[in-house]
Amino acid sequence: MDRPPAPATENPAPQKTALNILFALSFSHLLNDTIQSLIPAIYPLIKESFHLTFAQIGLITFCFQVTASLLQPLVGIYTDRRPKPYSLAMGMGVTLIGLVLLARANSFHLVLLAAALVGTGSSIFHPEASRLARLASGGKHGFAQSLFQVGGNFGSSLGPLLAALIVVPHGRAHLLWFSLVALLGIFVLTKIGRWYQQSLAQRNSLSSSGQSAARSLLSNRQVVFALLVLMTLIFSKYIYLVSLTSYYTFYLIGKFGVSVQHAQIYLFIFLFAIAAGTIIGGPIGDRFGRKIVIWISILGVAPFSILLPYASLAWTAVLTAIIGLILASAFSAILVYAQELLPGKVGMVAGLFFGFAFGIAGIGSALLGKLADHTSIITVFRMCSFLPLIGLFTAFLPNLDARQRAR
Repeated sequence: MDRPPAPATENPAPQKTALNILFALSFSHLLNDTIQSLIPAIYPLIKESFHLTFAQIGLITFCFQVTASLLQPLVGIYTDRRPKPYSLAMGMGVTLIGLVLLARANSFHLVLLAAALVGTGSSIFHPEASRLARLASGGKHGFAQSLFQVGGNFGSSLGPLLAALIVVPHGRAHLLWFSLVALLGIFVLTKIGRWYQQSLAQRNSLSSSGQSAARSLLSNRQVVFALLVLMTLIFSKYIYLVSLTSYYTFYLIGKFGVSVQHAQIYLFIFLFAIAAGTIIGGPIGDRFGRKIVIWISILGVAPFSILLPYASLAWTAVLTAIIGLILASAFSAILVYAQELLPGKVGMVAGLFFGFAFGIAGIGSALLGKLADHTSIITVFRMCSFLPLIGLFTAFLPNLDARQRAR
């Protein structure tokens, strides 16, 4: 009877960074998030086609984000015990089904189902991909997570641009062209799965030869408190982020009277800035510590976010680019910090934090949409501008780097 592969240990032996795997993972993340970012990018088209309110637009995001958030921790817990190398390709397959349904949907309910399927694909993809990035890191955990994240962020920035060039001028049915992107992702992830399976076999052999498991440097109470602080920071980052990703185009159209296509280009600038800034945080965190990156990436956004609702169109583009650059490294730093809090539970931590981030973004999008219906998009942006001040809670995080040096 075949035994399931043992969970991958984090650092069983010195190992070189597998850059080819990390780049392939980052590229796959780019393909995955390009498809996912098409959903908010075509919100103006969907709103007009189905005569939706802002609250209904928020519900679409809610279905996508909550589907992902509910499943990701469960996927992470399961794969910590039984890693599934080919689940990455399966997740992309579910995303492909959702994409095709979104292109063909003839009712609001089918749009919601399509968004939920794309969210399900995301929930399968992210925990195992994050684990694999750590496995291939060679000990450079921050660099590996940043490289993995930068692919997703570039994909998120490409979605609105490609939507403006392909979908907006020609109609929602042209989303079917992006099925080629999903098929390419399935091919690449199948190749990665083979390396993953071989690596798991090697790690299983090392574990059987007496490799000891890593232990947390903190008490259970300290770990729980630190996790609550991290989730508070995730709340700040993702509620603010979703105000821009879901409603930035409507803000630009409503306040400055720009066209849908021009609004998509401004959204692309913001998302591209996030992608460009992502890769910086990981190496800095590896060298100087995660806590300093978390400080800068969340609290450092506050001066610019508070100015944003009062800026001209040109300064709006500049400020959102700065916000994107600074905010970019927050999630990678928080995720690696959390994985160091709970060593040996990489999949569970990735699933929990990806899931919480997606879930809070989905709930936030729905609530912000309802608030916009009752007030205005400009009011929503003014209220959300103060959220980065929650970054002050970073002061309560223990300094893990000092503890590791003292150990």
